[in-house]
Amino acid sequence: MTSVLIADDQALVRAGFRMILEAHDDIDVVGEAGDGTEAIALARMHAPDVVLMDIRMPRLDGIAATRAIVDDRPATRVLVLTTFDLDDYVYDAITAGASGFLLKDVGRDDLVAAVRVVAAGEALLAPTVTRRLLADFVRSRPGPQLGAGALASLTARESDTFGLLAQGLSNAQIAAKLVVSEHTVKTHVGNVFLKLALRDRVHAVIYAYEHGVVGPTAEN
Repeated sequence: MTSVLIADDQALVRAGFRMILEAHDDIDVVGEAGDGTEAIALARMHAPDVVLMDIRMPRLDGIAATRAIVDDRPATRVLVLTTFDLDDYVYDAITAGASGFLLKDVGRDDLVAAVRVVAAGEALLAPTVTRRLLADFVRSRPGPQLGAGALASLTARESDTFGLLAQGLSNAQIAAKLVVSEHTVKTHVGNVFLKLALRDRVHAVIYAYEHGVVGPTAEN
């Protein structure tokens, strides 16, 4: 069973998401929050597996709430809810610890799939626009460069794995590319995350763009 907390200042949005999610036997909505402060309190009370987090909310916004929730309980995964005109906030939320984002007009099946993916420990890198946005933000708002030391600590196979991971490939796709087992890929991914101090795949993509491992694509 995956427990979910919904944080959005619009009651109708919360009700709609609850109805969609609770139609599935493996998902339980444990609470609804109307602002960031309430989201933090409910997250501490219920320790949800996933939080669906709106960005613009009264009292405390979703970015600050995301940071507080992730700092308090790293096992809780945060999916940011956004619209195209809030792209700048997406980058802030992801760097605050969110594991991905969804557009507010997401379809029913995509919403459920996203919750399951994130609850399983993966980060939401689809659709392709996610990677394009991250590339744009990193290019326009570069983070602190940590030098080549950490990257140099990767083995050749770990570097190959990191490069493919940063392009958004799944473990199965990486395994096919490198002609190794998925178990071997999981080991390499774990080593990459440990050596580079990365939380998940979304933050691996950010790190990769910041350090020139991959560059922006030409996709629109």
